[in-house]
Amino acid sequence: MDAELPLQTVLLLSTILCLLFLLFLHKRRTGPGALTNWPIVGMLPGLTVNLHRLHDFLTDLLGPSGCTFLFRGPWFSGMKLLFTCDPANANHIFNVNFHNYPKGHKYSENFDILGEGIFNADDESWSSQRKKAHILIAQPRFRAFVTSPAETKLTTFSFLCCGNSEQKKIIDLQDVFLRLTFDVTCRLVFGIDPASLSPDFHVEPFAKGSDDAMATILHRHVVPPLWWKLMRRLKLGREKKLAEAWVVAGGVIAASIQKRKKESNRSDSLNDSLLTAYIKDDSLAGDKFLRDTTLSFMIAGRDTIGVALAWFFYLLCKNPDKEAKLVEEIRRGEATVGEEMVYLQAALCEALRLYPPVPFEEKGAVEAEMLPSGQRVEPGMQVLFSTYTMGRMPGVWGKDCLEFRPERWITEKGKMRHEPSYKFMPFNCGPRACLGKATAFAVLREVVVAVVREFRLEMVEGQVVEPKLSIILHMRNGFKVRVMRRHS
Repeated sequence: MDAELPLQTVLLLSTILCLLFLLFLHKRRTGPGALTNWPIVGMLPGLTVNLHRLHDFLTDLLGPSGCTFLFRGPWFSGMKLLFTCDPANANHIFNVNFHNYPKGHKYSENFDILGEGIFNADDESWSSQRKKAHILIAQPRFRAFVTSPAETKLTTFSFLCCGNSEQKKIIDLQDVFLRLTFDVTCRLVFGIDPASLSPDFHVEPFAKGSDDAMATILHRHVVPPLWWKLMRRLKLGREKKLAEAWVVAGGVIAASIQKRKKESNRSDSLNDSLLTAYIKDDSLAGDKFLRDTTLSFMIAGRDTIGVALAWFFYLLCKNPDKEAKLVEEIRRGEATVGEEMVYLQAALCEALRLYPPVPFEEKGAVEAEMLPSGQRVEPGMQVLFSTYTMGRMPGVWGKDCLEFRPERWITEKGKMRHEPSYKFMPFNCGPRACLGKATAFAVLREVVVAVVREFRLEMVEGQVVEPKLSIILHMRNGFKVRVMRRHS
């Protein structure tokens, strides 16, 4: 390998020089959303120019392209990506011909920090892990174990909001929600409370490392594999951050595993964490399996729910008429036993449609075939499905698709309207649909009711709220608000 390093370095420097020149030309000759297939470097310059706004760029690209677009990377790089947001393609890939589209080797390379966890696994490994996770999550005590720490943290959240309201402080609501869900998820997965949601708002290395890792993984998808693998080997740039983050995360997880293993041998152990359940369920489970599994659960629980809450309240702040309807329903529901909060559920679905916490899904193709859109896939090709873009397609959701309109989810009889999962994909669809969907909605509803009932949030003017370049749809600059007590 050492002998290959000079050649790799030369190739990297040559690519950088070509890119700098072509980026200059591309800015002069093409408009937003356009991609030129250049000699040698392919379409990479156009993607690089728009990388800072990748999710919206894909929307600009896929709309005029009939919801499907083939991206070609530099020659000999093996970088060939099929971008799509077509519901018919989604149904085919995630449901009809599921077995032809595993996560694949390239996916597990990009997400190497997840090891052999359920998100990376395919075939028998995936099937076995899913069955085991389903058994644990389906237990009645699991829901109670989730809601109990959530209720405790909401008390802390309410206390912090009251203090900020009295002092008229500005807070970063995304940061607050991510702290809340980080604490709840740590309690659920490891049986510990890191207390990151506290008045001092101390930096939690594990959470910070997770954010850095998600941003690095996204960059791996949009640069040639040779490039990021070389950066990983040399520990440069984002790859250096990822390596440092993994040292911290690995240390925390390893310590938790050893502690829970010792406790599980005691008959008086009362810890009901997922880690303890896995240890008791399979005493032969190795530390690597436990590490990969718990890290997957941490990312799924902390990041997705915290981000979903931030975008929900962003939309609520921008649509005071929708907020008024929600307040009315919550007050009516609390006054009437058994009142079903349809508008709340509709508003949550509408927010998830516009801002899905996981903005795209990725699959690899095993055998060549023709997709419903008419695009041919070849063995080894990666298919990236943009859930973010799907929510912004007039052909899928109507001409008002960019509007936050919870009413689209409510039938004339006042019931929730069902939409197929391949059209509404924040929880994936098909055999790999999210096992924690019901739990996620339960936590989202609980937090929203607790906040809306007592507080009114006022968005700070002048801030730019936009998606961050990451696997998770974080807000790039956070979300600054003033918290005020709600008066009846």
